[in-house]
This record gives sequence, C-alpha cells and structure tokens, in this order.
Amino acid sequence: MITIQKFVFNTFQENSFLLYDETGDCILVDMGSYTVAEKKEVLNFIANNRLNPVKIVNTHCHVDHLLGNSFFKNKFKAKTAAHAADEFILNRAVEQGNVFGFEVEAPPAIDELLNEGTPLSFGGSALEILHVPGHSPGSVALYSPEDGFVISGDVLFNGSIGRTDLPGGNYDTLIRSITEKLMVLPDETVVYPGHGPETTIGEEKHSNPFLRG
Repeated sequence: MITIQKFVFNTFQENSFLLYDETGDCILVDMGSYTVAEKKEVLNFIANNRLNPVKIVNTHCHVDHLLGNSFFKNKFKAKTAAHAADEFILNRAVEQGNVFGFEVEAPPAIDELLNEGTPLSFGGSALEILHVPGHSPGSVALYSPEDGFVISGDVLFNGSIGRTDLPGGNYDTLIRSITEKLMVLPDETVVYPGHGPETTIGEEKHSNPFLRG
C-alpha cells in the first residue's frame, strides 16, 4: 500500500508529495521546496519515518515544481525522473526562476525518462504513467489503481484545469488529455493536484465547469 504525505511549498502554494510503502523506499514528487525551512520539513519527515528516497519525480518541469530538485539530488543521490518532452522547460529553469523572483540552482538532468506504458517503480510498488500534455508537452499523471489515487500535476484541479498560455501549452490538447486519460478513471479515484485541495474524478465530472458539455 502506498502512503502519501503532502507538503505545500513556495509562494505559488505548490503541492509536493512524498510517496512511500511498507519497504521504506520513497519517491519525492514535484519537490517545490524553496526555503531552508521547507527543505528541512521534508528531511525531518524522511528521518522520522526512516525512509529511503530513491527517485525525484516531476509530473512536469515548471520551476515551482522543481525548486528542491538539486538539493535533494545532492542529499540522497536519488535518480531524477520526468518526461522527455519537458526537457526544454527544465533547461530554462534558472531563467524562469528569475522571472518569478526565485534564485534557482540549475536543476539536475533527467536520469530516467517517464513514458506511458512503462510503470514507475519504487520499493514494492508501481505507478502507472499517463501522458497528459496540454499544460506542458511532457505533463504526466501518476496513477495507482490499487490505492485509488492519481497525482495530476497541473493538468486537473479541484474545479479547474491547468493554464495553457505557457510555452508548449495548448487548450484543446489539455481538454483531450483530461477527457481521454483522467475522466475514464473510476469516479472514486482521489485526485491530488499540483495546487489546491484534493478532489475525485466523479466530482470533477459532475461540477468542473471546463468539463461540462
């Protein structure tokens, strides 16, 4: 069984997640921790629960979702993982950070490419990778049918959807991704978005104004 610990970091109130199972291995997803205190919060949780970070995973490579990548890569020597189509965004992280007032250490290169059809494994667990472009070309969602959740990045939110006005974004592509990849999941699937509170697939089918009619 996968356990999820959520953190809310940086001025964008970005949701970062730590996922672990009974083996003690864990993955860090969208580590947007920026301040010393934010990084320490993650370190304390890892130490208190005797966890072993094995991968640093990005649902997409916008700067608010990877501010902690370099720190945790240096700390744990864990592999980084993201979709190849977002590599050009990753390479602009320092520049993008400057635009938003962040001093960004150049993030590490992608060690492991995330591809739909190839599971993301850690410990005794595996997540399905769903390629859901539209917010960015390489956006992915991480789905666990066994545990009934999906980490949607900035593709689907509680009552909203991701923005499409950033480089590589496309509204029609985003709607198609949500409709074909996420709305087909069971209604009871819990959605953990990149910003804001959790929701469910069923709730978004019923009430999300971007997905109705």
